[in-house]
Amino acid sequence: MRLQLILCDMLMLPAETLTAESPHDIVFTDLSASLHNEPVPLRDRIQEHVDRIESEDPDVDAILLGYGLCGGATAGLTSKRVPLVLPRAHDCVTIFLGSRERYLQEQESTPGTYWFTEDNVKRGNAFMGALLGSSERSDSVKSTYEEYVEKYGQENADYLMEALGEWQQHYSRGAFLETGMAPDDVAKERAQAETTKRGWRFETVLSDLGLIERLLNGEWNEEFLVIQPGEAVVMSYDDDVVKAVPAESAS
Repeated sequence: MRLQLILCDMLMLPAETLTAESPHDIVFTDLSASLHNEPVPLRDRIQEHVDRIESEDPDVDAILLGYGLCGGATAGLTSKRVPLVLPRAHDCVTIFLGSRERYLQEQESTPGTYWFTEDNVKRGNAFMGALLGSSERSDSVKSTYEEYVEKYGQENADYLMEALGEWQQHYSRGAFLETGMAPDDVAKERAQAETTKRGWRFETVLSDLGLIERLLNGEWNEEFLVIQPGEAVVMSYDDDVVKAVPAESAS
Protein backbone atom coordinates (compact mmCIF):
# COMPACT_ATOMS: atom_id res chain seq x y z
CA MET A 1 0.00 0.00 0.00
CA ARG A 2 0.94 3.61 -0.46
CA LEU A 3 0.29 5.48 2.79
CA GLN A 4 0.60 9.13 3.73
CA LEU A 5 1.30 9.88 7.41
CA ILE A 6 0.44 13.21 9.05
CA LEU A 7 1.95 13.29 12.52
CA CYS A 8 3.01 15.38 15.48
CA ASP A 9 6.76 15.91 15.28
CA MET A 10 7.27 14.48 18.77
CA LEU A 11 6.57 11.10 17.14
CA MET A 12 9.06 11.59 14.29
CA LEU A 13 11.96 9.60 15.77
CA PRO A 14 10.06 6.33 16.35
CA ALA A 15 7.99 6.78 13.18
CA GLU A 16 11.04 7.26 10.97
CA THR A 17 12.76 4.25 12.52
CA LEU A 18 9.73 1.95 12.27
CA THR A 19 8.90 3.04 8.71
CA ALA A 20 12.08 1.35 7.54
CA GLU A 21 10.60 -1.96 8.74
CA SER A 22 7.13 -1.40 7.27
CA PRO A 23 6.15 -3.32 4.12
CA HIS A 24 4.39 -0.22 2.79
CA ASP A 25 5.43 2.94 0.95
CA ILE A 26 4.99 5.77 3.49
CA VAL A 27 5.29 9.53 2.94
CA PHE A 28 5.60 11.85 5.97
CA THR A 29 4.08 15.24 6.80
CA ASP A 30 5.14 16.38 10.28
CA LEU A 31 3.56 19.26 12.21
CA SER A 32 5.03 21.07 15.21
CA ALA A 33 4.06 19.83 18.67
CA SER A 34 3.53 23.45 19.69
CA LEU A 35 0.32 23.45 17.60
CA HIS A 36 -1.32 21.41 20.39
CA ASN A 37 -1.76 24.67 22.31
CA GLU A 38 -4.84 25.47 20.20
CA PRO A 39 -6.91 22.45 19.12
CA VAL A 40 -9.07 24.22 16.52
CA PRO A 41 -6.18 25.66 14.43
CA LEU A 42 -4.42 22.28 14.71
CA ARG A 43 -7.53 20.54 13.38
CA ASP A 44 -7.70 23.01 10.50
CA ARG A 45 -4.03 22.43 9.68
CA ILE A 46 -4.44 18.64 9.65
CA GLN A 47 -7.56 18.92 7.48
CA GLU A 48 -5.67 21.12 5.00
CA HIS A 49 -3.04 18.40 4.61
CA VAL A 50 -5.68 15.68 4.24
CA ASP A 51 -7.31 17.70 1.45
CA ARG A 52 -3.95 18.37 -0.19
CA ILE A 53 -2.94 14.70 -0.16
CA GLU A 54 -6.26 13.59 -1.63
CA SER A 55 -5.89 16.18 -4.36
CA GLU A 56 -2.20 15.65 -5.19
CA ASP A 57 -1.60 11.91 -4.62
CA PRO A 58 -3.89 9.77 -6.81
CA ASP A 59 -2.15 6.57 -5.71
CA VAL A 60 -2.55 6.96 -1.94
CA ASP A 61 -4.49 4.11 -0.32
CA ALA A 62 -4.99 5.61 3.15
CA ILE A 63 -3.98 8.62 5.23
CA LEU A 64 -2.59 7.82 8.66
CA LEU A 65 -2.83 10.27 11.54
CA GLY A 66 -0.07 10.24 14.15
CA TYR A 67 -2.39 11.85 16.68
CA GLY A 68 -4.87 10.83 19.33
CA LEU A 69 -7.92 12.88 20.23
CA CYS A 70 -5.44 15.53 21.41
CA GLY A 71 -7.79 17.93 23.18
CA GLY A 72 -10.38 17.51 20.45
CA ALA A 73 -8.00 18.50 17.65
CA THR A 74 -8.89 15.46 15.53
CA ALA A 75 -12.65 15.69 16.14
CA GLY A 76 -14.34 16.74 12.90
CA LEU A 77 -11.62 15.51 10.53
CA THR A 78 -12.98 13.95 7.36
CA SER A 79 -11.94 12.75 3.91
CA LYS A 80 -13.53 12.63 0.49
CA ARG A 81 -11.64 9.85 -1.31
CA VAL A 82 -9.53 7.59 0.93
CA PRO A 83 -9.81 6.26 4.50
CA LEU A 84 -8.30 8.08 7.49
CA VAL A 85 -6.75 5.90 10.19
CA LEU A 86 -5.86 7.01 13.73
CA PRO A 87 -5.17 5.31 17.06
CA ARG A 88 -7.93 5.25 19.66
CA ALA A 89 -5.80 7.36 21.98
CA HIS A 90 -6.32 10.34 24.24
CA ASP A 91 -3.11 12.00 23.10
CA CYS A 92 0.46 11.37 21.99
CA VAL A 93 1.40 10.11 25.47
CA THR A 94 -1.07 7.25 25.02
CA ILE A 95 0.65 6.42 21.73
CA PHE A 96 4.07 6.37 23.42
CA LEU A 97 2.75 4.19 26.25
CA GLY A 98 1.32 1.72 23.74
CA SER A 99 -2.32 1.43 24.88
CA ARG A 100 -5.28 3.20 26.44
CA GLU A 101 -5.13 0.73 29.33
CA ARG A 102 -1.57 1.66 30.25
CA TYR A 103 -2.38 5.36 29.87
CA LEU A 104 -5.27 5.05 32.32
CA GLN A 105 -3.10 3.08 34.76
CA GLU A 106 -0.55 5.89 34.72
CA GLN A 107 -3.28 8.49 35.18
CA GLU A 108 -4.72 6.63 38.15
CA SER A 109 -1.39 5.91 39.85
CA THR A 110 0.22 9.34 39.30
CA PRO A 111 -2.26 11.83 37.80
CA GLY A 112 0.04 14.81 38.33
CA THR A 113 2.61 13.79 35.70
CA TYR A 114 4.27 16.00 33.12
CA TRP A 115 5.55 13.90 30.22
CA PHE A 116 8.76 14.52 28.28
CA THR A 117 9.91 12.91 25.02
CA GLU A 118 13.38 13.05 23.51
CA ASP A 119 12.31 14.94 20.39
CA ASN A 120 10.18 17.42 22.31
CA VAL A 121 13.01 18.28 24.69
CA LYS A 122 15.55 18.58 21.88
CA ARG A 123 13.25 20.83 19.85
CA GLY A 124 12.85 23.16 22.82
CA ASN A 125 9.13 22.43 23.20
CA ALA A 126 9.33 20.78 26.61
CA PHE A 127 7.49 23.56 28.44
CA MET A 128 5.50 25.11 25.59
CA GLY A 129 2.32 23.33 26.64
CA ALA A 130 2.68 20.71 23.93
CA LEU A 131 2.41 17.69 26.22
CA LEU A 132 -0.30 16.32 28.42
CA GLY A 133 -1.97 18.73 30.82
CA SER A 134 0.39 21.69 30.73
CA SER A 135 -0.65 24.25 33.34
CA GLU A 136 1.05 26.96 31.27
CA ARG A 137 -1.75 27.14 28.71
CA SER A 138 -4.67 28.40 30.78
CA ASP A 139 -6.04 30.72 28.06
CA SER A 140 -6.13 27.89 25.55
CA VAL A 141 -7.70 25.52 28.11
CA LYS A 142 -10.44 28.05 28.82
CA SER A 143 -11.13 28.51 25.11
CA THR A 144 -11.26 24.76 24.53
CA TYR A 145 -13.59 24.24 27.50
CA GLU A 146 -15.96 26.96 26.27
CA GLU A 147 -16.01 25.36 22.82
CA TYR A 148 -16.88 21.97 24.36
CA VAL A 149 -19.66 23.48 26.49
CA GLU A 150 -21.19 25.16 23.45
CA LYS A 151 -20.97 22.06 21.29
CA TYR A 152 -21.55 19.19 23.75
CA GLY A 153 -23.05 20.69 26.91
CA GLN A 154 -21.43 21.37 30.29
CA GLU A 155 -21.63 17.83 31.67
CA ASN A 156 -19.89 16.32 28.63
CA ALA A 157 -17.38 19.19 28.56
CA ASP A 158 -16.45 18.52 32.19
CA TYR A 159 -15.99 14.84 31.43
CA LEU A 160 -13.78 15.54 28.42
CA MET A 161 -11.56 18.02 30.21
CA GLU A 162 -11.06 15.65 33.11
CA ALA A 163 -10.37 12.70 30.82
CA LEU A 164 -7.84 14.68 28.81
CA GLY A 165 -6.02 15.90 31.90
CA GLU A 166 -6.68 19.55 31.10
CA TRP A 167 -7.68 20.50 34.65
CA GLN A 168 -4.53 19.09 36.18
CA GLN A 169 -2.94 22.11 37.83
CA HIS A 170 -0.53 20.42 40.22
CA TYR A 171 2.30 18.14 39.19
CA SER A 172 4.35 15.86 41.36
CA ARG A 173 6.28 13.88 38.74
CA GLY A 174 8.23 14.55 35.57
CA ALA A 175 8.41 11.40 33.43
CA PHE A 176 10.84 10.97 30.55
CA LEU A 177 9.51 8.57 27.91
CA GLU A 178 12.47 6.50 26.78
CA THR A 179 12.08 4.77 23.42
CA GLY A 180 15.46 3.01 23.31
CA MET A 181 15.98 4.49 19.84
CA ALA A 182 19.04 6.71 19.46
CA PRO A 183 19.36 7.26 23.24
CA ASP A 184 20.07 10.87 24.09
CA ASP A 185 21.47 11.43 27.58
CA VAL A 186 21.48 15.20 27.03
CA ALA A 187 17.70 15.26 26.48
CA LYS A 188 17.13 13.05 29.50
CA GLU A 189 19.40 15.20 31.69
CA ARG A 190 17.62 18.35 30.57
CA ALA A 191 14.23 16.83 31.37
CA GLN A 192 15.52 15.82 34.79
CA ALA A 193 16.87 19.33 35.41
CA GLU A 194 13.52 20.90 34.45
CA THR A 195 11.74 18.45 36.74
CA THR A 196 14.06 19.12 39.69
CA LYS A 197 13.73 22.87 39.22
CA ARG A 198 9.97 22.55 39.75
CA GLY A 199 10.29 20.36 42.83
CA TRP A 200 8.88 17.24 41.21
CA ARG A 201 10.33 13.75 41.38
CA PHE A 202 11.86 12.43 38.19
CA GLU A 203 11.28 9.02 36.63
CA THR A 204 12.14 7.28 33.39
CA VAL A 205 9.25 5.39 31.80
CA LEU A 206 9.87 2.88 29.03
CA SER A 207 7.79 3.40 25.90
CA ASP A 208 5.87 0.70 24.08
CA LEU A 209 5.98 1.54 20.37
CA GLY A 210 3.68 -1.29 19.30
CA LEU A 211 0.80 1.08 18.56
CA ILE A 212 2.89 3.17 16.15
CA GLU A 213 4.31 0.03 14.57
CA ARG A 214 0.86 -1.45 13.92
CA LEU A 215 -0.35 1.86 12.48
CA LEU A 216 2.54 1.93 10.00
CA ASN A 217 2.27 -1.76 9.15
CA GLY A 218 -1.42 -1.54 8.28
CA GLU A 219 -2.42 -3.79 11.19
CA TRP A 220 -5.53 -1.78 12.04
CA ASN A 221 -7.28 -3.80 14.71
CA GLU A 222 -9.70 -2.59 17.39
CA GLU A 223 -7.01 -0.22 18.70
CA PHE A 224 -7.56 1.98 15.64
CA LEU A 225 -10.41 3.92 14.09
CA VAL A 226 -10.75 3.71 10.30
CA ILE A 227 -12.76 6.62 8.93
CA GLN A 228 -14.26 5.91 5.50
CA PRO A 229 -14.72 8.68 2.90
CA GLY A 230 -17.77 10.73 3.80
CA GLU A 231 -17.40 10.00 7.52
CA ALA A 232 -15.88 12.18 10.24
CA VAL A 233 -14.07 11.66 13.54
CA VAL A 234 -16.03 12.54 16.68
CA MET A 235 -15.43 12.02 20.39
CA SER A 236 -17.13 8.90 21.71
CA TYR A 237 -17.26 9.81 25.45
CA ASP A 238 -16.27 6.27 26.41
CA ASP A 239 -13.27 3.94 26.40
CA ASP A 240 -13.18 3.95 22.59
CA VAL A 241 -12.18 7.66 22.74
CA VAL A 242 -13.20 8.34 19.11
CA LYS A 243 -15.77 7.00 16.66
CA ALA A 244 -16.98 7.57 13.09
CA VAL A 245 -20.22 9.28 12.07
CA PRO A 246 -21.54 10.62 8.74
CA ALA A 247 -19.68 13.86 8.04
CA GLU A 248 -22.86 15.92 7.75
CA SER A 249 -23.86 15.02 11.31
CA ALA A 250 -20.47 15.93 12.82
CA SER A 251 -20.77 19.70 12.41
